[in-house]
Amino acid sequence: MTLHVWGYLPEYEKERDDILDAVDSVFRSGKLVLGPSVKAFEEEFAAYHGVPHCVGVDNGTNAIVLGLRALGIGAGDEVITVSNTAAPTVVAIDAVGATPVFVDVDRDTYLMRVDQVEAAITSRTRCLLPVHLYGQCVDMAPLEAIAAEHGLPILEDCAQAHGARHHGRIAGSMGKAAAFSFYPTKVLGAYGDGGATITVDTEVEERLRRLRYYGMEKVYHVVSTPGYNSRLDEVQAEILRRKLTRLDDYIARRRLIAARYEEAFAGTDLVTPKTAPGNDHVYYVYVVRHPKRDEVIAALKARDIALNISYPWPVHTQSGFAHLGYAKGSLPVTEEVADQIFSLPMFPSLSDVEQEHVIDTLRDVLAKV
Repeated sequence: MTLHVWGYLPEYEKERDDILDAVDSVFRSGKLVLGPSVKAFEEEFAAYHGVPHCVGVDNGTNAIVLGLRALGIGAGDEVITVSNTAAPTVVAIDAVGATPVFVDVDRDTYLMRVDQVEAAITSRTRCLLPVHLYGQCVDMAPLEAIAAEHGLPILEDCAQAHGARHHGRIAGSMGKAAAFSFYPTKVLGAYGDGGATITVDTEVEERLRRLRYYGMEKVYHVVSTPGYNSRLDEVQAEILRRKLTRLDDYIARRRLIAARYEEAFAGTDLVTPKTAPGNDHVYYVYVVRHPKRDEVIAALKARDIALNISYPWPVHTQSGFAHLGYAKGSLPVTEEVADQIFSLPMFPSLSDVEQEHVIDTLRDVLAKV
């Protein structure tokens, strides 16, 4: 049995008729760019999060870029975030000319150490960008208090946390704006690239709509710069509309898979995910930790189980960000966990038989490393 960490191909087989119907309905409509499917998805996605505004864009990276731009973040500004994230979070900050400032993460949850944020604030700080990593939320109440005290907006990175909740509040509803990715492997994934930025602020929403469409409010008339061609595709929007109705079912299945892993590896030296108090985890990825991570992965690969590492290189250690000046050891927990973490297969279409195969094989490997 060959098994990989992502499972959108089995999902497609299960949902193929609905996906192809979505594609056909758009093609037959004759409305291929910013048509009724994008409008409907924006309304439905905003409603799911209990916020008034959603602007669909072309990918999750640009959801952050446009979110930052709409909040007025640009050259010379600083944005506080984490290095334990997918590089696009930081690429987006760099794209608007701002400087990312990193704080460390919690050893148990891998989430932003909010208690380090205030010390990182300078006269140039203009935004706080928490990353709701792996499927659960940053501790938002103290972060919101810091933001309010210093007059800073919060832009939530929700690319990995569709449907996650923190003390009952859904990810994306706790800042001034929030960015989402709909990359195919996400909890809510398209069949190609896609993203969205949601906001509670009408002025931010108006800026977002101009930013994604060349700076235009009317066709051919640019009213502000910068502007981008960053529109959510009509076909992807229609697919996402269909899948949004199944999002809670996807999450329920992910939680069931996570519970089986938790039970199976209790009593072993594999460190399983810890859910922070008040969080409802959606398990975008099921990240575990082991001091002999590379040996474990190699042994599993030899048995046709290919696993992913999210993420093997913290952003501040990558050569493309050497100009930020973070020395080795500057974020000790981030660097420590990066050497030990890896992800077990986690997707709704993972069958019980496939998961049992992963569990049995990994338990055998753990007994031998």
